[in-house]
Amino acid sequence: MKQLAVFFFLITTVVYGQDIPGLRKKINSGDFAAANAELTNVLRNDHRNKELLALRGQARIGLEDFYGAIGDFNLALELDSTFAEAYNHRGLAKSALEDFEAAILDFDKAIKFDPKNADTYTNRGLALYNVEDFQAASFDFSKALELGPADADKYFNRGVVRAEMGEFVSAVDDFNKAIELDKTDATLYNYRGVAFYNLSNFDEAIANYDQAIKLDPNDPVKFENRGLAKSGKNDFKGALEDFNKAIELNPEDPDGYNLRGVIKFNLEDHDGAIADYTKAIELDDTNPLYYDNRALSRTEKEDFAGAVEDYTSSIELYPHDPETYYQRGLVKVAMNNKYDACLDFRKAEELGSTEAKAMIKKNCK
Repeated sequence: MKQLAVFFFLITTVVYGQDIPGLRKKINSGDFAAANAELTNVLRNDHRNKELLALRGQARIGLEDFYGAIGDFNLALELDSTFAEAYNHRGLAKSALEDFEAAILDFDKAIKFDPKNADTYTNRGLALYNVEDFQAASFDFSKALELGPADADKYFNRGVVRAEMGEFVSAVDDFNKAIELDKTDATLYNYRGVAFYNLSNFDEAIANYDQAIKLDPNDPVKFENRGLAKSGKNDFKGALEDFNKAIELNPEDPDGYNLRGVIKFNLEDHDGAIADYTKAIELDDTNPLYYDNRALSRTEKEDFAGAVEDYTSSIELYPHDPETYYQRGLVKVAMNNKYDACLDFRKAEELGSTEAKAMIKKNCK
């Protein structure tokens, strides 16, 4: 599972300037506690050794002692302000603390003093991704690929950021290359499926989700994704099966019930849809979409009072959506309450709804 990162691998990379095979082996194998203890003992007698400090900083990152790690890298940089690896790993520690802006500054310095290190470009690309500077992140991931060696992770990272920029064809190309290098990673197929879905190529999306599920049959998100692709083909029964499975795997996810509710709405099972939306609201009563969707099903059942109640709850949570006012106005028209309906239509028009203008002309004198 990459989650847009080779992060765990990167934080266990050792500093190359110090040949301490045993410590390196411990850090690479994940025995961070032993490496940290041994380095602490060594540093008592050699506390001004920048390589040893950097190594202990890496061990402390592995122990999730990020502040302690930053302290070690600070000491190493006091000894050598051009120590690229210390900047790189300090940036990783800051990224782990979600201080991405400060991390980017450290990666900038690491690249200044060692411009040929592909890992540093990857690390900076990840930090840039997290501050949503996708164009710069794409450049860094491309630079990491240029410096090499090429691997599935590097193509995956660039594919994800290209998808974020809406460049889905290019994203598919990157996921293709990643899969050529690693055919066993379910995440790669899942993300390629998402890219195909956004290209409205639902057949290819489903084929990729099939492979992702084959490799990882216990992830509810993959079933949800396949269900969405099936619904894109109007295969609502197939989509229902996938959302049932997603809920079985994660019964505490409100989105799963909401998505299944949408499918039941399309199958005209409005009682079932309302039950699912109600469950979604029980699990998360702060999402206005769940109320909007339940209101639609209640409207279909001519439960207009219930629909108005739901739209009102949605507006209380998010008062800037013209569509919600417009839909509530339509329900009020159905209730023959044109005065209040016109108030909603005018609010919808004020917020930018073009549809509301026609309803005002028709209903509001």
